[in-house]
Amino acid sequence: MINAEPLTRAEALAADIESMIVDRGLGPGDLIGTMDEFRDRSGYGRATISEAARLLHDRGTVEIRPGRGGGLFVAQPNPIVRLRHTLLTVRRMPTTVADAIAVRESLEPLICTDAARHRTKQDISDLRRLMAALKRATTSTDRFMRANWSLHERIAEITPNHVAKAVYLGMTRCISDLSEHAGPDDAGRAEDYLRLRSEVHAELVEAIIAGDVARTAAAVERHHAPSPG
Repeated sequence: MINAEPLTRAEALAADIESMIVDRGLGPGDLIGTMDEFRDRSGYGRATISEAARLLHDRGTVEIRPGRGGGLFVAQPNPIVRLRHTLLTVRRMPTTVADAIAVRESLEPLICTDAARHRTKQDISDLRRLMAALKRATTSTDRFMRANWSLHERIAEITPNHVAKAVYLGMTRCISDLSEHAGPDDAGRAEDYLRLRSEVHAELVEAIIAGDVARTAAAVERHHAPSPG
């Protein structure tokens, strides 16, 4: 039987290291500490520390540099971090954000097909207005993500399934609260990607407006499919 306790300790240490980065105000490339320093500070063995470092590296939080002068360094943030095709930079609780995105996406087929079945004239008017705002926002990742979430929240408001709606909106707010958008310097490089995502959302909205459940389901699948590039 495998004892899960070392992994639990590793996760706790990883969380402590993430807090340390924030508390010290460390930026990309800054040294967080050496393996020996983490051992002295935490009292954990080398295997637990190495596992914590691996977890943080997999999340994109730290860079592991071996050898003399090595240790854990704050990773250079990827300007376009696609957590399940979402344009975000995540520095706090990335695992929680990824989990929230997974829950949100699992509900989207239900949320969107319900919208196709139950949309009213007012819903259609609002969706067209929000889709127009999304198209105008393709030059800024920050504006695009805000417009994107506003559109999806409005789609969710249509469903008569109050439980699904509450969970979906809760996950969206969790993602928003724990994430940062790519900065202005990254917007130019992301512009083609944003245009592509705008087209995907336009098809989803048109399918909902048409009341076509099968077309809406196909649009949701395209929305979740990995984008090229």
